[in-house]
Amino acid sequence: METFRPRRASAAVDVDGVLVGGGHPIVVQSMTNTDTADADATALQVARLANAGSELVRITVNTEAAAAAVPEIVRKVHGLGVAVPIVGDFHYNGHKLLAEYPETARALAKYRINPGNVGPGRHHDDHFSTIVRIAIDNGKPVRIGVNWGSLDQAVLAELMDANARLAEPRDSREVMIEAMVESAIRSAELAESTGLAHDRIILSAKVSGVRDLVEVYRRLAARGDYALHLGLTEAGMGMKGTVASTAGLSLLLAEGIGDTIRVSITPQPGGDRTEEVAVAQQVLQSLGIRSFLPQVSSCPGCGRTTSTYFQELASDIQTYLRDQMPVWREGHPGVEELRVAVMGCVVNGPGESKHADIGISLPGTFEDPVAPVFVDGALDRTLRGDHIADEFKALLDGYVERRFPRAGAATWRNS
Repeated sequence: METFRPRRASAAVDVDGVLVGGGHPIVVQSMTNTDTADADATALQVARLANAGSELVRITVNTEAAAAAVPEIVRKVHGLGVAVPIVGDFHYNGHKLLAEYPETARALAKYRINPGNVGPGRHHDDHFSTIVRIAIDNGKPVRIGVNWGSLDQAVLAELMDANARLAEPRDSREVMIEAMVESAIRSAELAESTGLAHDRIILSAKVSGVRDLVEVYRRLAARGDYALHLGLTEAGMGMKGTVASTAGLSLLLAEGIGDTIRVSITPQPGGDRTEEVAVAQQVLQSLGIRSFLPQVSSCPGCGRTTSTYFQELASDIQTYLRDQMPVWREGHPGVEELRVAVMGCVVNGPGESKHADIGISLPGTFEDPVAPVFVDGALDRTLRGDHIADEFKALLDGYVERRFPRAGAATWRNS
């Protein structure tokens, strides 16, 4: 599949076997929200995120207890049969923790440094360089992650002072965006002058507004070929966080900008952390960039579909597909490309079903109680009665077996 514009050329960064940039598939990542010092809880959440499809998982490393727990977390995750690279997120004291806990420095797959939070004044560059040298010694890549809420104040003050001297000063938003880009680029140059290879650096510059996000990444992309990590920071909860993240990511991805993404939505209290992974995957799949899960097309309903049966069936089928994917993915390569239609009446139902790989058109209000099933564009059979859902699932299973054969099985032919 292709993006709307050609992918921006970027250096490929190897994060413990996961390649970010260099034209490789855009990587989905996420972050835990457990207390990292609790190795059991953190390892379980890392595994859940990875099983949901997160290809990199970041954990907070903010205290000595958290740093001490990292090697055990990595061992526990591997013990669960999960091989996802684990990234350490460092602020303020990363230079000390990585130096004092060398096993942690070795266990992590990548370090994230926020240049606004590595130390004040004259200590800033020394602390930053300490982390970079540890990364070099351990063969680890680094993400330099600028955040507008913790922007390097020295860079911001320098640019604000220069702006104030202009005959026609620019507005504060313009200076802030420039400061974010400058902080990222200067930090990358410092990392390289310290000895870190160009292809061991990933950059990010996160803000919480969609327009600002698009502007800062357009400028950052124009300043070099570093691999770029995309995402809104503090995107918000529920629909707001999902829509804002989707809007910002989609605009940039459609322009060919971005090599790895995270959707930073706030979960409901006690909510499922894996929701952010599902949203990130759906953004990429909706844009036609990557496929992760068979897609279900279903109509919104109208006065012709006063029964909720087709809605219940669409939800049931979507859940069934997601539940089956761990098994199907192992045995049926390419099944993530499957397209399914569950439609509610005769207006668009047969047409949409014909465009899908397999689709069903349910009867609307006052229509005959029959449900035609279309396979590869042709009417295959008509279902009736009280067991339509189970019968359609059985047809799905059979279709997957034929359309996406197991290794060594006969190849698919349209009948």
